[in-house]
Amino acid sequence: MDWNPATVWWVAAGALVAAELTTGTFYLLMLALGAAAGAMAAHGGLASSSQMLAAALVGGIAVVGWHLRRDRLPAPAGSNPDVNLDIGQRVQVDTWTPDGRAQVHYRGAAWQARFVGTPPAPSGAYVIRALEGNCLLLDREA
Repeated sequence: MDWNPATVWWVAAGALVAAELTTGTFYLLMLALGAAAGAMAAHGGLASSSQMLAAALVGGIAVVGWHLRRDRLPAPAGSNPDVNLDIGQRVQVDTWTPDGRAQVHYRGAAWQARFVGTPPAPSGAYVIRALEGNCLLLDREA
């Protein structure tokens, strides 16, 4: 079986997509774009070194671009008020334990809370800054 260079590039792109589906690593899709660029270069009749250069440039630029985009994504759901409506709500803390924990009443239930601000933590009104599992992370109002 004699494959032309474009077919090899398309098989490589398919293998990268399959690997991404198996691992969940989105960067492999960016490398698959590079392999597709190599295939397009092969269809265009470019030499093998030009095909590899096209694949490397497109794949590399796509990986760097995705990395930069990922750095600008919003905060995780646990501290993003657009996702979690509890962020920014106020609670009353009566007493803190020495390790910076408390039990507060919020939304009709008792919640565990942890102080994340600058010590000391006196009793009083606090703001929910994030959620960590079922623990409210509290800080003083700014």
